[in-house]
Amino acid sequence: MPLLDLPDCVNARDLGGTPLAGGATVRMRALLRSDNHDLLTADGIAAVRELGVARILDLRHGWEAREFPSPFEDDEIYLNLPLLGVYPGFDPTAPDDYRPEVEHAPERVAAAFTALADAPPGPVLIHCHGGRDRTGILTALALAAAGAAHEDIVADYALTEGTDPQTMRDLLDHFDREHQGVTAYLTESGVDRRRLRAVQRRLTAP
Repeated sequence: MPLLDLPDCVNARDLGGTPLAGGATVRMRALLRSDNHDLLTADGIAAVRELGVARILDLRHGWEAREFPSPFEDDEIYLNLPLLGVYPGFDPTAPDDYRPEVEHAPERVAAAFTALADAPPGPVLIHCHGGRDRTGILTALALAAAGAAHEDIVADYALTEGTDPQTMRDLLDHFDREHQGVTAYLTESGVDRRRLRAVQRRLTAP
């Protein structure tokens, strides 16, 4: 997956080239990911605009977006949609485990996925604070919905600094075991088939 030069942004890359079912790949400049944008330099901001980004999905909590504001917060391309809530028993010091998080607030996950599906034509840039957990979850859901295999989703996740690939394997296995797959989880969470097809079309290279 090509890295993106967005000074001073980290974990910034294009998901283009990720293998999909049937020999297809993810379209270049369809789905981008990064950490938060409050440290972007003027050159970094210009680079985002030069990419022609049509939608920025900021998955951070509202308080994070206020404390570390995005330089795009007043732009029509920007949308803040907190992906996860703090669920009962949440322990920020515990090892990463996304399974309780996706079960606690499936409606938020569905809203973020729907926003990806409904975005205007052009690149969609997903980010959270570090570009790891919440970004990793939504990216995994999008790739899986488009037909990416588990190992390729895990491989992308592992490119992000500070990740344990087993965390993503556990999440994907959870979707299979408890929901009969990612598509079924998204449908149960409120994503309609039209939005699922829209994400497939957006990501799949012709």
